[in-house]
Amino acid sequence: MEELLPETRRALLHRIATVQAEGRAPALVGAVVRDGRPVWLDARGTVHGQRPTGDTQFRIGSLTKTFVAVMVMRLRDEGLVDLAEPVVRYLPDTGAKLRDGVGRATAHQLLSHTSGLAAEAPGPWWERTPGELRPRLEDVVPEGPAPHPAGRRFHYSNPGYALLGALVEHVRGEDWAGVLRREVLEPLGMRRTSLKPRPPHAEGWAVHPWADVLLAEAVQETGRMAPAGQLWSTAEDLSRWAAFLAAGHPDVLSADTVARMREPAAPSDPGTPASGYGLGLQTTCVDGRQLVGHSGSMPGFVATLWLSTADGLAGIALANATSGLAAAALAADLVAVVAEREPRIPEEWRPLEDVDTRLLDLTGPWYWGASPFVLRLKADRSLELQPMDGKGRGSRFRAEPDGTWTGLDGYYAGEVLRVVQSPDGRVGHLDLGTFVFTRKPYAPAAPVPGGVDPRGWRGASH
Repeated sequence: MEELLPETRRALLHRIATVQAEGRAPALVGAVVRDGRPVWLDARGTVHGQRPTGDTQFRIGSLTKTFVAVMVMRLRDEGLVDLAEPVVRYLPDTGAKLRDGVGRATAHQLLSHTSGLAAEAPGPWWERTPGELRPRLEDVVPEGPAPHPAGRRFHYSNPGYALLGALVEHVRGEDWAGVLRREVLEPLGMRRTSLKPRPPHAEGWAVHPWADVLLAEAVQETGRMAPAGQLWSTAEDLSRWAAFLAAGHPDVLSADTVARMREPAAPSDPGTPASGYGLGLQTTCVDGRQLVGHSGSMPGFVATLWLSTADGLAGIALANATSGLAAAALAADLVAVVAEREPRIPEEWRPLEDVDTRLLDLTGPWYWGASPFVLRLKADRSLELQPMDGKGRGSRFRAEPDGTWTGLDGYYAGEVLRVVQSPDGRVGHLDLGTFVFTRKPYAPAAPVPGGVDPRGWRGASH
C-alpha cells in the first residue's frame, strides 16, 4: 500500500476515531483510494473481539444498486437492452400490473429513479422481512397508480431496482447474483463481495439511544428485493470498486460508459439541491467538491463510497450500526482530508511526438459572430474550444476516425465539430452543431447563417 504522509494518516485516524466514538458504532472501517490504488485503511471497534480489517465483510445496502446498474449498462453496450424502451419489453410472462402499469417505465428511468414508482415494496418493510412474502415480481410493486408520472421528477425507488435485477436475469437467463459474480466481481478481483455473508463478517447491531447497550439485528434474505440492497462487501473490495468507478475496466465497462453513469441523469430533489442521481450512482457537492458514489443502509449496517474524479480520490466508510453514524459525511471527510493535505500532483506536460500541420492550422482565434473563442490542440490530439474571456460555452473534443470531433463536456457534450474547407482547399470555418465559427468576426461573405451585412463594420455615424 502506497504511503500517505504521517500527518495525513493521523488526521484520517482521528476522523474515524471521532466518528466511531461519537456515533457509538460497534465497529467501523475507513479507507482511501488515490488514483486507483488503496493508500490508507484503518478501523476502530471490534468484531468477535478482534479489530476489523479490510477483509471483514459488512452489509453495504444500497451500494448494491451500483453493481446492478453496471450489469444493465453491460447489456446496453452489447445492444441487448435499449434504455429508452419500457422495461416490460424485457420481462416476459409478467402480470397485468407490470404490463399495463409500472412496467411501462424505461430502464433509463429505473436507473435514475425517475420512473415515478413508489419508494418501497408493499406489505411489511422489505428490509426486515423474508423475501418469501414477495415471491413474484409483481409482489414488489404496490397496487394502483404510481405516485408520480414517469420521467417528471426524481423519486428514489427500491422496487425499481428489483425490476432491473429481474431484467438482468431474463436477458441473461441466469440469476442476477451469478451474472454479477462472473461478469463483474471476478474480472475486478472482488472475491469478498457476495449475496450472503462469509466469515469474517460483522454482526449488525442497533445501539440504544439512551444507553451504551446493543441489540442484535436479524439478517433477512430479501428475495426479489435483493438487487436493491442485499450485498455484503469489504473495504478492500470496495477500494477496487472505487477504482473501477473512476476509470472503468476493459473486461467490465469502458471508461466512457462509466463516465456516462456518473453524469447527473435526474433533476435534483428540491429538498437537497446539491444532490442528484446518475445511472445507478448518487451525486453530491460537499464544500464545493463534486462527489459521486452511493450510500447504503440495512438493519444493523451503514456504508458509503464517495469518489472525487477531480482529486483522483475515493473515501469508503463501513460500520455495523443501524443509525446514529453519518457514514456519508465520513466518506466525504476522508476524501477532503487527503485532498487538502496532499493535493493531486498534475501530470507532467509533454508536447506532441509529431505535429500534424492540418491540426495545427485549426488552432488559434475563432469567432462565433462577434464573440472570440480560442481553439487549442492538446498533446493527446484532442481539441479544446473556450471563450477568450472565460465566460460562456466551451468544451473538449475527441477526434473521431471520420475526421470530425465529438464534444466531451460542457454545452457541446455529444455535439459534432466539423471542419469545412473553403473552395481553395484550406480551412474555411468550423461547424459545431450548426453554429458557425469563422476566422474573423462577421467577415464579408462569411458563411454565417442569415448572411452578413455587405457594408461590413462601420462607425455609428454611418
